Order: sequence, then structure tokens, then C-alpha cells
Amino acid sequence: MAGWNTSDISSQSGRSAVITGTGGLGFQSALALARAGAHVIIAGRKPSKGNHAVAQIRQSVPDASVRFELLDLASLESVAAFGARLRAERDSIDLLINNAAVMTPPKRQVTSDGFELQLGTNYLGHFALTAHLLPLLRKGKNPRVVTVSSIAARNGAINFEDLQAEHRYRALAVYSQSKLACLMFSYELQRQSDAAAWGLASIGAHPGLSRTDLVANGAGWFSAFGVIRLLFAKILFQSASQGALPTLYAATSPNVGPGTYHGPDTFNEMRGAPTIAKPPLQALDTNVAKRLWEVSGKLTGARFE
Repeated sequence: MAGWNTSDISSQSGRSAVITGTGGLGFQSALALARAGAHVIIAGRKPSKGNHAVAQIRQSVPDASVRFELLDLASLESVAAFGARLRAERDSIDLLINNAAVMTPPKRQVTSDGFELQLGTNYLGHFALTAHLLPLLRKGKNPRVVTVSSIAARNGAINFEDLQAEHRYRALAVYSQSKLACLMFSYELQRQSDAAAWGLASIGAHPGLSRTDLVANGAGWFSAFGVIRLLFAKILFQSASQGALPTLYAATSPNVGPGTYHGPDTFNEMRGAPTIAKPPLQALDTNVAKRLWEVSGKLTGARFE
């Protein structure tokens, strides 16, 4: 694993991948997988950005098998429609990368279904998406689901009493909760798969500190985190291509086991090559994870079967 990079990705020819997010980590993951020969579906809410990402990939990889599909994770109707389209046209999917996210909007916002925006987009949308694609994943070859968390999960807590931050909205705390939920989902999905014999490998990953559009699209450059990002970009923050490596390692390496978690290997997992990451203790609470799974099913109406 030491020094692992995209040149170590084995041929992905014959494998199909769905990746949420059209820029940053999602784009870099799509580019690397397309270069390795996978058929890649980039899913996002803005056709202009999605089509631009496809064009960029084809410019770098002329024979790339890649396309864009509309998916708004902040809309359960959009998630269901996306799942229905893929189930109608495909027999299987081999890889799902739950990557897209929003980060720390200064004021509380809600999705079209009334969920707090960060929880709804980062976690609940991906929970529902995975459920809708489960029939295709179960027919995939060595299927994997990689869910992207964050080092912010270390400070996260699942606040069932105010899950949607209706009573108190603290942007970073809510973001941390959403990313902790993503990691707990990754672990619980593996437990559910093992119990029901779905045959999935569910794997968590985080990018450390990476230069992406999350700050600009969320808190903004004049926020406290935005200023830190601008001042210490070259010292602390690695490139998006480097930040995507733990996700790509989790998605492709034959050495990755189910139910594991991966991140960068240096500076307290802030940057570097992929390695086994240390999950926060709260992510290992199986009782909370099971309750979160049940609550998420009720909120989204998504059924894993």
C-alpha cells in the first residue's frame, strides 16, 4: 500500500461504476477509473458541470466510456428516478462511489423533502441511492460500495433529538454529523450485507484535507474555514487528485477488505498515500448505527431488499 497511486490501479475493463459528484474528488475518481477502462456514470445535479466533466475526461482519455446522468441527492424523487432509469437500462453495476457533498452553508437550508441540507445531501440521499441501486449491485461482479466520509467525522455525533438541526444549527457540527453518518452507514451496510447475503463489500474512505470546491460552494471563502483554506492551501491541503486516492484504493485494490476504512497516511491522516484509517470511536457504536439505519429508512422510505 505504501506509495500507492493511480498507476497501481489494475485494469477495470468490463466493470461499471456510478460516482456521485461532477467536480473535485468525484471528477478525479471518474477520470482514473475511465483511464483504467471502466464504464463510468457521473451523477450530479447540474448538467452543465456534468457534461463539462465528461468532455474533460474524453479529452484526456479519448476512448473513455463515460457519460453523465442527472441526479439531485437533495431530492428523493430525483434519486428514485435515477435508480429507476438505471434499473431499466442495465443488468448490473459493479461499483458505487457515494462521494458528492455540501459543506457548512452558513445558514440552515433544507432539501426538497424538508431535510437539513447537509444531512439530506451527504447522507440520506446516498442512503436512498444505495437502496435503489442494490438490485443492480447484487448482480455485479465483486460489487463494492465506497462511501466517502471526512476527518470531520471525528468531531461528529448523531443527535437523534435534533437530527435535522431544527432547534440549533451549527454548520460545522451538522457537517460533522453528516459525515459520521456516512461512515456509520458504510459499516452498517456491510453488516446488513453479511446478514442478508447480498454479497457486497462496503468500504469507507476519507480524503484528508484536499483542495476542492466544497468551501466555495458551502461556507464561502470569507468564512473561517475558507480563510484557513486560502492561507494554508499549499501547506495543509493536498490536491483533489491526491485526495481521491483513498477512495480509488477502496474502489479497486484487491487488498481491500469489506467493512474497512481508508484515508491518507501522514500528518494525522490529512495528506499522503492511502492507508487503513483510524475510525472515531463513536463510528463503531453498533447500537447507534442500527438506530440510524432504521431512522433513515423511515425518513427516506428507502428499502434494502
